Amino acid sequence: MNHGGSGPGGPLTLTDYAELAHRRLEPDVWDFVTGGAGDERTLAANTAAFDCVRFRPQVLSGVVRPALTTRILGRTWAAPLAVAPVAYHTLVHFDGEVATAAAAGAAGVPFVVSTFAGRTFEDIAAAATAPLWLQVYCFRDRGVTRGLIERAAQAGFEALVLTVDTPRLGRRLRDVRNGFRLPPGVEPANLAGSGSVSPSEHAREAFDPALDWTVVEWLRSISPLPVLLKGILTPSDARRATEAGADGVVVSNHGGRQLDGAPATLEVLSETAAAVSGRCTVLLDGGVRRGADVLAALALGADAVLLGRPVLHGLAAAGQDGVADVLGIVTEELADAMTLSGCPSVADAGPALVSRSAVPVPGSDQRSAAGRPRAAVSGLLKEELHGSVSDPVLDTMNFLNEVTHRYPDAISFAPGRPYDGFFDPEQLFTHMRRYMEHLTTSGYSPARVRDALFQYGPTSGQIRELVAESLRLDENIDVSAESVVVTVGCQEAMLLALRALIAGPDDALLVSSPCYVGITGAARLLDIEPTAVAEGPDGIRCTDLEAAIRAERSRGRRPRAFYVIPDHSNPSGATMALDERHELLKLAAREDFLILEDSPYRLVSPGRQLPTLKSLDRERRVVQLGSFAKSLFPGARVGYAVADQLVTDRSGNTCLLADEFTRIKSMVTVNTSTLSQAVVGGMLLAGAGGAAEHNADTTQYYGEAMRTTIRQLDASLPEVERAELGVRWNRPSGGFFLTVTVPFLADNDALARSAEEFGVIWTPMSYFYPQGGGERVLRLSVSYLTPAGIHEGTARLAKFIRAAARSERTTKC
Repeated sequence: MNHGGSGPGGPLTLTDYAELAHRRLEPDVWDFVTGGAGDERTLAANTAAFDCVRFRPQVLSGVVRPALTTRILGRTWAAPLAVAPVAYHTLVHFDGEVATAAAAGAAGVPFVVSTFAGRTFEDIAAAATAPLWLQVYCFRDRGVTRGLIERAAQAGFEALVLTVDTPRLGRRLRDVRNGFRLPPGVEPANLAGSGSVSPSEHAREAFDPALDWTVVEWLRSISPLPVLLKGILTPSDARRATEAGADGVVVSNHGGRQLDGAPATLEVLSETAAAVSGRCTVLLDGGVRRGADVLAALALGADAVLLGRPVLHGLAAAGQDGVADVLGIVTEELADAMTLSGCPSVADAGPALVSRSAVPVPGSDQRSAAGRPRAAVSGLLKEELHGSVSDPVLDTMNFLNEVTHRYPDAISFAPGRPYDGFFDPEQLFTHMRRYMEHLTTSGYSPARVRDALFQYGPTSGQIRELVAESLRLDENIDVSAESVVVTVGCQEAMLLALRALIAGPDDALLVSSPCYVGITGAARLLDIEPTAVAEGPDGIRCTDLEAAIRAERSRGRRPRAFYVIPDHSNPSGATMALDERHELLKLAAREDFLILEDSPYRLVSPGRQLPTLKSLDRERRVVQLGSFAKSLFPGARVGYAVADQLVTDRSGNTCLLADEFTRIKSMVTVNTSTLSQAVVGGMLLAGAGGAAEHNADTTQYYGEAMRTTIRQLDASLPEVERAELGVRWNRPSGGFFLTVTVPFLADNDALARSAEEFGVIWTPMSYFYPQGGGERVLRLSVSYLTPAGIHEGTARLAKFIRAAARSERTTKC
């Protein structure tokens, strides 16, 4: 196809336009254009994310010519595509933004004009026949910002796009190397006195460094134009944008500052779109280089995309005709992609259309941000590693550890680990000898005892019989030893269950929300996107779970498993009622899914516990994931999975699901440490076969720790004061955790301030919401502190909450 430009070999491609632009521009200008507002890593990560998208075409769809039009903010676009805001078009062509506007108008798509445009708003508007939006930076002098908005509105611009990931621009490595300055004659046409400073210097000098969410209200107060926020990368910020009154969000990571490890735009698009749930427009900016990229973004939740760097390449190569050709190429490629995938219209593009892989699609061109092959680098590029290494979920514990080490004198309510005052190193030898005696009395020869301790041991576990007996004694769970797999902590049990049960992108994993990060982290490692089901004050509600299951089925997915901690949950502390447990088992049978039950806090919680889901299970609907870390010996890292479900192959042969777990484990850890199993086995034998006997003292300790924490919170923040401040907490009957709801953002910044200024550490609950939430809730762990530490820690926490709540109130006023 030919959209206006061609070369000796036929029609030009976007890569051809990048090559032409590269040849025609001065090296420092090319580096400025190619680097964008971010550096090479940011743009490479964005394009690499698109390379990992796989399409799942619908056959016999009858699609001949798909409908590309879409309606956004009251205007119909010819395609779900707009020109992104990029500064200084006059750097690459003397007509600059005027040529771009004319080409965008001919294509029937909007043009988002940069504050730092090289041509005046009036000249650009005179050439435009499609909507113009103004990209806005908020200057220290609000009068400058107001003046720009008023000029743009008078010229006919239709919306404002506030770049929110400033005021500090990213460290553009190419520009630093080149000492880049704007050449004479190239300067912002709509701003006076910018001169030839570097863009980053201008940002430092002119941009307001203290922006907060009130800027949205201010923009709406000075202009009737719709407001979109560009630079959103988290579901929580997307929700806050809608709450603040924004008409749209732009998922983008290259408008301002960049962080090492920040996610690619496509990686966070679906959860960000889900967070706003149709309440505002969602656009994506970053990495779009093909029509298939546009379709991938639409399928993952975007209403449209912004195209930036390729437009400049077209402008540099052939002026207005080059821009028109670039837009035509992408639009035609989108039509082809929709036809081939059986997608009849933009509105029909949904999540069932795509899946994402850990590796690029075979044959993808591994493009750089410019569409050119990546230059060789020393070492590894992070974007070429699995996407999970950049997932914030995997950084949560690292951040908490960093804060803890940075403020060693702070009292920490963060670690959810057992109190170590009960541990005696000499017990290790006693328990191991007891287990060795058990082997001897069971008929093991000295050589076989030696092998049992020093060799690898069976993959399924050496103490399966003892684990099965402890479950019978402690939990009234009657399963065979063959149904048990002994794992390296409960974390491996989760990994085995997910790998065995979630066979492909059409299989859905549902999790309670908030949720333990271990399961969501394991899912991320396996490229599984969990579906969150909101938890109530008393745990999961089956009506909510059933609604989520029906929604998954309507999207063509099969609900396969539901993960839940029914007792004293981590992180919320909630416990599921008995009638809900029975309803959950009925729902699992009716809707044909398995329950992944994880209940590590039962044996260390006071009082009579409700029966486990597994003990109530009569149809083998529950896979229990367990651990002895809380009840016996955390350092041993011994867990287990109970998987007594029958698996039948195509020949009619059957085995237990536990056998399939064992096959997977043989390729992961080979076996669980025989020494760790020996110590835990000796401890079970010392407890008359069960773990409960070991926990009489610990149960009393943890129960009193929870009661003390709640009493001290009540005393430090009396009821009248906490009602005035908008503070409340739950009152779990056991476990390690409780949650505190506060009227301010309980994020990493607040945590650092709490540790530095008030000497107390906690965990942001937002870590535990797979699809966003919990931004104003914090988690407290009561397990690791002494009574004195709890008294002092709650007093410090109350001071922090009081100060932060009043600061929030002052800011709003």
